[in-house]
Amino acid sequence: MSAKATFYHAGCPVCVAAEKTVATALDPTRYVVEVVHLGERKERIGEAERAGVKSVPALVIGGQAFHINHGADLSALRS
Repeated sequence: MSAKATFYHAGCPVCVAAEKTVATALDPTRYVVEVVHLGERKERIGEAERAGVKSVPALVIGGQAFHINHGADLSALRS
């Protein structure tokens, strides 16, 4: 059974580069990766916050948030 991983980003160059890296780095036999563009899916910002995401790009695996770089704070995506 594959574990779920959620990659949150905002579409900035840092986020897009991180998405490409994550997409190729995680073993597809172990992880099902959902990519969520919070700039286009603002209704999912609260979900990201509850998962522990403070800035994007971030990857959440097993309830643990991993901040990859600092592209944008979630508060900046609300506007």
